[in-house]
Amino acid sequence: MRKLLIGGIVAAVLGTGIAAAPIAADARRVVRTRHTATRSPRRHSSCTIDCLRINQLQTIGTHNSYHIKADADVFGLLQAFSAGLAASLEYSHPPLAQQFGTERIRQIELDVFADPTGGLYNDRHIYTALGKPIDSGIQDLKRPGLKVMHVQDVDFKTQCYTFVACLNQVKRWSDSHPNHVPITILVEAKDDTIVDPANLGFVIPHPFDAAALDQVDADVHKVFAASDLITPDDVRKGAATLEQSVLSGTGWPTIGESRGKVMFMLDNAARGPLYLQGHPSLAGRVMFTNASPGQPDAAFVEDNDPIGIDGLEWQRIQGYVKAGYVVRTRADTDTIQARSGDTTMRDAAIKSGAQWISTDYPSLTDNPFGTRYFVELPGGGVARCNPANTAKTCKIYDF
Repeated sequence: MRKLLIGGIVAAVLGTGIAAAPIAADARRVVRTRHTATRSPRRHSSCTIDCLRINQLQTIGTHNSYHIKADADVFGLLQAFSAGLAASLEYSHPPLAQQFGTERIRQIELDVFADPTGGLYNDRHIYTALGKPIDSGIQDLKRPGLKVMHVQDVDFKTQCYTFVACLNQVKRWSDSHPNHVPITILVEAKDDTIVDPANLGFVIPHPFDAAALDQVDADVHKVFAASDLITPDDVRKGAATLEQSVLSGTGWPTIGESRGKVMFMLDNAARGPLYLQGHPSLAGRVMFTNASPGQPDAAFVEDNDPIGIDGLEWQRIQGYVKAGYVVRTRADTDTIQARSGDTTMRDAAIKSGAQWISTDYPSLTDNPFGTRYFVELPGGGVARCNPANTAKTCKIYDF
């Protein structure tokens, strides 16, 4: 993350983006009740595809999946201060249902801010510099609850104002497409302050404390039934720790057991210890933590640069995947690759075997820069057999 300055105001730590491309739609849709499918199975050796485990897939995701580019006047302020910083925010995503549908995304990212009393993020203080009323007039922002945006007061346009609203969008699409492979939701808990030398009244976020982390779990349970979720308890099974289970090779559920379900990952490694308090190996928790291998709660690893200092980080990611962990990486950052057309990072991400490759450009139509840069899985498709942990005979399938 990096600090963003706007009109002499240091705004906030920015996330970076990844590029992905559209992939072939499901060729055959089957009629089924939730999580119980009746289909003509594709074959993988002597087993149906549904016998593969969910860590044996690779899919495309979006970075800051709620994000909409700032309005022209606010964006103009950004450009006036730093064209480069403004350029890093020049991307927008369509509603989540469209991302799951026409863009074939199966991993999204939501940035959440705590607002336990409501109204903390209702006013757009940057509008003072533009001579505009600061009251957003958005009722969802006036009510208590977790809010979804990139940077308060500066980069706040979003497809869904609250965490619950975003989750309801996911739920509606999932219920309408019950045969989908699992959707993974990466949650970034944010409370970064932004320096306000112009005294515009920029918001000081509420600390994302233990109560806020508990609210994430509570909101998930408010929207999704237990049968809709893949949780750490589902993966740990009878093992002493979550890591022991995933390293055993039998911890992650199969695709057949997981169709129509969702799972949640906590982006912030630094918040893992707080989220773990009273929940050893994430017992009773909703989210998997971003943990380092060797820790009892290690199941999910975030490694956002598949190139690394030595150009070989993709090989280390392959090692994590082969061991049994699930990994999120990125194909591009800050619109750089989309502007230049450089596919080095994207290609490294794909061959790394990371289960989720995140992007700001999941289709060619999302790239306005004329380079034809976008990301898709080799051969297309919603998902493919993971190149790092499945046999070469496991080909690309319509999952």
